[in-house]
Amino acid sequence: MPFPVNTPVEKMTGPYAKRWSALIVLCLSLLIVVMANTSLIVAAPDMTTDLGLSSSDLQWVIDGYTVPYAALMLVLGSIGDKYSRRGALVTGLLVFAGGSVMGSLVDQTALVITARAIMGVGAAVVMPATLSLLVAIFPRRERAKAITAWTATSGLAIAVGPLVAGWLLQDHAWGSTFLINVPIAVVAVVGALALIPPSKAAGMGRIDYVGGLLSIVSVGSLVYATIEGPHFGWGAGPIAAAVVAGVGMVGFVAWELRHPHPMLDVRKFRLRPFSGSMLAVLFFFFGTFGAIYYSTQFLQFVLNYDALETGVRLLPLAGAVFVGAAVTGRLTPKLGVRAMVVSGMVIGTVGVFLLTRVDTGSTYTDFLAPMMMLGFAIGLSVSPATDTIMGSFPESELGVGGGANDTALELGGSLGIAILGSLLGTAYRDELTDLVGGNLPAAALETAKDSVGGGLAVAEQVAKDPAGGAQQAQALVEAVHEAFAHGVAQTSLVGGIIMAAGTLIVFAVLPGRKASADTERSQRSEGSEGSGEVAAAEEYSDASR
Repeated sequence: MPFPVNTPVEKMTGPYAKRWSALIVLCLSLLIVVMANTSLIVAAPDMTTDLGLSSSDLQWVIDGYTVPYAALMLVLGSIGDKYSRRGALVTGLLVFAGGSVMGSLVDQTALVITARAIMGVGAAVVMPATLSLLVAIFPRRERAKAITAWTATSGLAIAVGPLVAGWLLQDHAWGSTFLINVPIAVVAVVGALALIPPSKAAGMGRIDYVGGLLSIVSVGSLVYATIEGPHFGWGAGPIAAAVVAGVGMVGFVAWELRHPHPMLDVRKFRLRPFSGSMLAVLFFFFGTFGAIYYSTQFLQFVLNYDALETGVRLLPLAGAVFVGAAVTGRLTPKLGVRAMVVSGMVIGTVGVFLLTRVDTGSTYTDFLAPMMMLGFAIGLSVSPATDTIMGSFPESELGVGGGANDTALELGGSLGIAILGSLLGTAYRDELTDLVGGNLPAAALETAKDSVGGGLAVAEQVAKDPAGGAQQAQALVEAVHEAFAHGVAQTSLVGGIIMAAGTLIVFAVLPGRKASADTERSQRSEGSEGSGEVAAAEEYSDASR
């Protein structure tokens, strides 16, 4: 029977009638959260020129969104569980839209960073709310399909963000790329109020705010250190942040083990399905986000595609995500979670290794197969991993489950961009120094070594010299392209090795589909005092067999 939208999910006697329409709203909400980062990829060059951003400034524009986004998801997911998951979604969308409007209007670096931080806070509310509402609305038999659609939306956003931003940048300033999010957020808010029923945890008790604060300090400091340290050196700030992250993590684990109602029961990490899936999400987005980050730069700076052309060339990645999602929906019930997750990671790893062939003669065709393999791998493996993670949490902790999954995703992506981006920068600088070190003034060389964009900017200045400037500029452009291609190849080798190691670890940790239900139930019960995880164990065993 149909249920009015103001009837709480927990009071319904059967599945919510409009759940598939509600899923569209949840996917729209997810879309803008992911697009907020991917659209920045193509807007960054215009922002750098217009605002005069240094490498540090641009990194903080990115970090301003990433740090609060990663650090707050666990806590805000728990608050949504306690008070209102639908209310959390609507509030997060409004905060996100407000930050987007601010970002479109300001013209100072500090204010842009502030706007991005506000958007990050909104995203930290929205992201776990989408997953917790999805799990609350859909019955177990339909949940895998719904999560597959949620995963496919993430892949779609990776391509749609640069495409729409590139289209806007043809005739408008970079501020217009912030406004992409606003109409979608408005539609999602209206849709949430009209189509998504209320939901909150029953009898949840008091929120573990001490554990929440420790998680914020730990994750926030870790993300800051991993982003700042590799890019700008392990000075006092990143070192201090790394120490705070380590101490905070130890304190978080100790507190959660002793607390009667912890924000995140860390004993779950003893459970092979949960820990293996969390590692899979982290390793997978480490490799894919890093590869997409530097591949997009190659398309723009070396192959000279503009923002719109770059966005169009990322569309096959999104299409491959949908193909992978369709395949995993059919094969996971037959082959099991480990087979699909590991297969996806193997395909993604091969895709990253293919980028080691990049050189100055590479064209878009050389990137097409790796991008499609990464997209297919996202669709194939992320959905069953996310489904397993969410299935490990009882109804009262769905927001925390969504926060845990999304923290692994965002942390993996941040690590990938930071670490692989740092390796790329180092390889580029070393190679460029070898190629042109004695042919440029010291100041110009330092600018050229800062980034591929900086190298091309120096070449433009050299070209203005009437005494043979054009020839020297062309030689510098060729050297910059060669150095960057060398950096992409070397970085892809390291990224592929890390992903391969991660694949082996995940294969060893995730249980096979032949594991007995009794063994799975025993493993999960050792780390839980409640019945919620026993039910989750039974669900996982049923899905795996």
